[in-house]
Amino acid sequence: MKAIRRFSVRPVLPEPLRPLQELAFNLRWSWHPETRELLRSVAPDSWQAAREDPVRLLGTVSADRLAALAADRGFLRRLGVAIGDLRDYLTEPRWYQQADARAGGELPRCVAYFSPEFGITAALPQYSGGLGILAGDHLKAASDLGAPLIGVGLLYRHGYFRQSLSPDGWQQEHYPVIDPHELPLTPLTEPDGTPARVTLDLPVGRTLTARIWQVAVGRVPLLLLDSTVAENGPAERDVTDRLYGGGGEHRLLQEMLLGIGGMRAVRTYCRVTGHAEPEVCHMNEGHAGFLGPERIRELGEAGTGFDAALWSVRAGTVFTTHTPVPAGIDRFPEELVARHFGEGGELAGLGTEALLRLGRETTADGEPQFNMAVLGLRTAQRANGVSALHGNVSRGMFAGLWPGFDAEEAPIGAVTNGVHAPTWTADAMLRARTEALGDAELWELRRTLREQLVHEVRARLRASWRQRGAGQAELGWVDDVLDPDVLTIGFARRVPSYKRLTLMLRDRERLTSLLLHPERPVQIVVAGKAHPADDGGKRLIQDLVRFADDPAIRHRIVFLPDYGMAMARSLYAGCDVWLNNPLRPLEACGTSGMKAALNGCLNLSVRDGWWDEWFDPDFGWEIPTADGLAAAEPDRRDAIEAAALYTLLNEQVTPCFYDRGVNRGGLPIRWLEMVRATLDRLGPRVLADRMLREYVTGFYAPAAAAHRAMTPEAAGELAAYADRVRQEWPRVSVDHVEPGAESPTLGGTVSLRVRVSLGDLDPAAVEVQAVTGRVDGDDTLADSVYVQLKPEGGADLAGRWTFSGELSLHRPGPFGYTVRILPSHRLLAHRAELGLVALPGEEDTEAHGTLLR
Repeated sequence: MKAIRRFSVRPVLPEPLRPLQELAFNLRWSWHPETRELLRSVAPDSWQAAREDPVRLLGTVSADRLAALAADRGFLRRLGVAIGDLRDYLTEPRWYQQADARAGGELPRCVAYFSPEFGITAALPQYSGGLGILAGDHLKAASDLGAPLIGVGLLYRHGYFRQSLSPDGWQQEHYPVIDPHELPLTPLTEPDGTPARVTLDLPVGRTLTARIWQVAVGRVPLLLLDSTVAENGPAERDVTDRLYGGGGEHRLLQEMLLGIGGMRAVRTYCRVTGHAEPEVCHMNEGHAGFLGPERIRELGEAGTGFDAALWSVRAGTVFTTHTPVPAGIDRFPEELVARHFGEGGELAGLGTEALLRLGRETTADGEPQFNMAVLGLRTAQRANGVSALHGNVSRGMFAGLWPGFDAEEAPIGAVTNGVHAPTWTADAMLRARTEALGDAELWELRRTLREQLVHEVRARLRASWRQRGAGQAELGWVDDVLDPDVLTIGFARRVPSYKRLTLMLRDRERLTSLLLHPERPVQIVVAGKAHPADDGGKRLIQDLVRFADDPAIRHRIVFLPDYGMAMARSLYAGCDVWLNNPLRPLEACGTSGMKAALNGCLNLSVRDGWWDEWFDPDFGWEIPTADGLAAAEPDRRDAIEAAALYTLLNEQVTPCFYDRGVNRGGLPIRWLEMVRATLDRLGPRVLADRMLREYVTGFYAPAAAAHRAMTPEAAGELAAYADRVRQEWPRVSVDHVEPGAESPTLGGTVSLRVRVSLGDLDPAAVEVQAVTGRVDGDDTLADSVYVQLKPEGGADLAGRWTFSGELSLHRPGPFGYTVRILPSHRLLAHRAELGLVALPGEEDTEAHGTLLR
């Protein structure tokens, strides 16, 4: 019989062991080896059965064992050291406090960080892929650096999904029920002890209520909203059922709960705990975009008009986009959004049309739709992509939001993602980094990590085949799968088509010859999940599984189902080469290769994402790409790039690994040089600590300063200015450009006088710029320099103003300039922020293309 209800009975720990509860419920144990080892020692034989989850472990320890530990003075001494270390970690000043002191207290007092998923530890399965893992690393880095973040997300009762394979290799999904009482969560309560709740209004008199759970991620509180409460109807209870589950209204309700409910949860948390209110809100992708309208509502109820409230909200908001393709963005029909935000729904006081305008984009067929990334960009004054290349791609993808400006001027910067070293580096490698290992010792360490991976692969592969229906007696071959002395390649990630899981299968004979090479064999470990609705991705998995099932090669290539954080850590540590072959430039960043690099694994990758900016021959190999064939001839492009991959493996990668002449002491000297370069030079660049510092100095601190400057009076002033400029802009024009008579000589100058019409605006409301730079055959400017021109006197009888200035001629060759007029206000963060620019008419284009001699 099956139980009709499930719950967990937590033990009452003896008084001397009470600190164990504190250690287990702070997820710092997941990246702190000493604490993890102490918790494991509570019941070593049960640690694996508890899936290395100390909360689950403590729920199974017998009373006799607890009594023995309570009397064990050696264990209690270790426990005292561990809890003292945690409490010091939670309270001592760290990098952020020191930086804030140097900045005179100007850093933000609190930042609220919103994400639809968080990958912090396998013990809290609330992630599906890179976005969630990045969010988890962001919180952990913030904790280590002392940055005052509050994380905000949803608690999914079925998480993402567990993956298995059918006998014919087809992905199968399983959704285990997650009991919050078995997780490292505590409920947020009101001062009277009742559970804290947030409630959203829905159409037809319905409501959506969610309780708030807290997770301690080191110093960072993470708030997770859970709609599985008795106050909700069946449909509303299911809002937080699955990560990225459902579509249409279900997905809209998830994002309303994340953005609007999440903002209300932060307010509740700050009210009941006394925590500082956030000065900056950071949206990790557009899923949390409704937090902007919610904050506008808050200001509106305090008496601020919509336009002023929007400027105020923008000042303190940061938006990070993670997708390089429009198809990766959530969009909703305007009718669906209007129904949920109209009369009787949420944020009705804003006005439905005003809200729709914030997220509106027009499709190719002329139909409007509500775009969550557009909503994020229109409600955030600062935005970024997640690598230098992705920042450039994003500026092009969203350039239409700033008409009249070149894509390169779109106000979207870049912070290249980083990874949390204590989480993703093998404990043995962490210890080794404190020692001066010789070549032989480093090589032996790498072999040990590879051997550990081989044993884990065999165990996982055996379990997978048993799930697929194989009997124990027919699995003897698994004991010979992989070899700890063979070059091992890893490929593990989500399985959308652009990541090209099966590019390696393009020429199966060439791949087979590499796998079975008599002197220089390779072995490949593959893992990954396809979205449950992505049959194309499932077919890719099935194709690879069927290839790997071949008895002739199955000892050299394996597919491991149910890829997650626990498996990933072993793969990153045990592989020698990390393979990445997406369609460039569709990989926004791609952090798996970073995690592998922290363990001395070399990268073999297309120049996409982070590898595009940090590639170095000392860190690995670049797979050449045929970018120009992407759209027109995708099949030919795959063939060309697969051939390049095979050639690299055969002619460069495997010879480097196996080149161990007698005079080299049996060691691959060049390989080890590359491993050291990866650890010593690439390792510091890929750290989440570096990433978090860049967010603090480049985004959070400026956003906090803008938030503080945006008083109600300042916001009203800026709103009035923007309204006046928009009304007058049709009358703003560049009327005449008059170059000076100087000879254009290198090192000299060229003077300019420009007559402009400003309507009823005065010169202080605008900036007249000369834009100078190199020009190509089409007179397109590159490497532009911006020179502000100054007004001369007053307006003439026709109401035109004259501006002038000098252009420095600092390089020889084709040189050009143009002139433009932009809005100018001290509270604007970027020259393109209002999306307004006036350029010369055709009669002024002769000012371009002067040749320097």
